[in-house]
Amino acid sequence: MSTVEDFFAQHDDWPWNPPRPGRATFHYLIAVTEGELRHDVDHVTRTVAPGQWLWVRPGHTQCWHPPGAARSPFILFEPDVLRSDIARLLAPVTAHEAPAVPSPRPDDGAWLQQTALQLLDEHRALGRRPLDVHHALRRSLLESLLLRLANAPGITPVDTSAGTSRGDTYGRFADALELHFRELHRAEDYAELLGCSVRTLSRAAREATGKGVRELIDERRLLEARRLLESAGWDARSVAAHLGFTDPSNFGRFFRDRTGLTPAAFAACDTTTGL
Repeated sequence: MSTVEDFFAQHDDWPWNPPRPGRATFHYLIAVTEGELRHDVDHVTRTVAPGQWLWVRPGHTQCWHPPGAARSPFILFEPDVLRSDIARLLAPVTAHEAPAVPSPRPDDGAWLQQTALQLLDEHRALGRRPLDVHHALRRSLLESLLLRLANAPGITPVDTSAGTSRGDTYGRFADALELHFRELHRAEDYAELLGCSVRTLSRAAREATGKGVRELIDERRLLEARRLLESAGWDARSVAAHLGFTDPSNFGRFFRDRTGLTPAAFAACDTTTGL
């Protein structure tokens, strides 16, 4: 727990000078209280205004920009810090595809910012209280903040009556896709996995996103390919194998058709521009 301005002051030559992408392994949660914050999440530059939050989730690629005049409490936490019952309630807002810039409801905004500042104060209070009390207070404040933030517009409430954290057909498909996109590449595979017909799955995907199942599968594979090609040690051949392409040339065509670049050209461009 820190502030964006302190974070930059402590790391004035990393990782934004020059800006370069990296893959998140924690949740990065930033509440902008003043100025504007620019931040790239999965190759899209987000501009976060006062009253909005930035949420980078584990697995996302991100690229920092200098904060300028932005002032923001900065919360960094691991997924397993949440208690299991709270994690279930928070599934829609912690989900990989949840909005990167949630905008709280007006009646929640001030409360959320105040709670973030209380969490920062408790983080800095290490040694004032017994350690177990200190950790319990931090977790309680974090969970309260996240539960309130999960009420933001655009976040689908969890279906508590369902047997899973996301009981609807599309939600179950999105969860399955996140787990299996490397090895399952057809709508039929996911329909069989979920115990429904391809028609039912296709209708649910169209209603939720306006896109077909195959398009969503391809988008997720492409996103992972772009993330890996940004990472050291991954070339087109290794990415192709990781994503289940039997032939690197098939992966090359897949990537070029959707980006206009070969995998090698994308990786070279990313390295030289930091985008």
